Amino acid sequence: MSRATLFISDLHLDEGRPEATACLLRLLAGEARDAAALWVLGDLFEAWLGDDDDAPWLVPVLEGFAALARTVPVHALHGNRDFLLGAGFTSRSGVRVETEPCLLDLGGVPTVLAHGDAQCIDDAKYQAFRRQVRAADWQRDFLGQPLAARRAFAEQARAASRAENADKDAYLMDVNPDAVAVLLRSSGATRLIHGHTHRPARHELQVDGRRCERWVLGDWHQHGWLARADGAAFRQDPLPF
Repeated sequence: MSRATLFISDLHLDEGRPEATACLLRLLAGEARDAAALWVLGDLFEAWLGDDDDAPWLVPVLEGFAALARTVPVHALHGNRDFLLGAGFTSRSGVRVETEPCLLDLGGVPTVLAHGDAQCIDDAKYQAFRRQVRAADWQRDFLGQPLAARRAFAEQARAASRAENADKDAYLMDVNPDAVAVLLRSSGATRLIHGHTHRPARHELQVDGRRCERWVLGDWHQHGWLARADGAAFRQDPLPF
């Protein structure tokens, strides 16, 4: 009997949302133990301030991943909130941080994985910010600051983001169809799985005459979401908190 590959995204874990953390820990200790692999497609955390983050609430999360990773491969992509996940995180959690896009063969279906923010190209301001914070010099300078200063910066950035997004046109926060087509074309995939937009759905599209599909993973705010690839089949279901 084949084992399913599992996908989650946009958990946005933080100390103030213990229900989401508890849901994840149940998954790690339960169904994920029988999986072929678990993929986290970005934004596991509301903010990751560096691999030296010593917040006590993180301990059970990292230990839960480490326990699973001893028997099941666990992979993660950087999101727009946790782009500072690094080697220290891998050492603490057993989760291998991959560079996107990642190409998998899932039951004979070539599938490309991404967080999704790189395809939101209509939002020029965000893309400029993304380039800035992904630059090695910026990250070195930021990580060189005391942890308390990084926490304060993250709080200010979240508040600014909430205020800006409240007035932002909806299309700016969604993926651009041309960018999606470029990704499917360049990877040779016929399926794209991503998160980021918090708009769980399945979309059908044509790329160079090929029938393709785009799956958007759901965010973990009112409940969790778990996607399962079992052979060529793919589905996504809610997880109760």
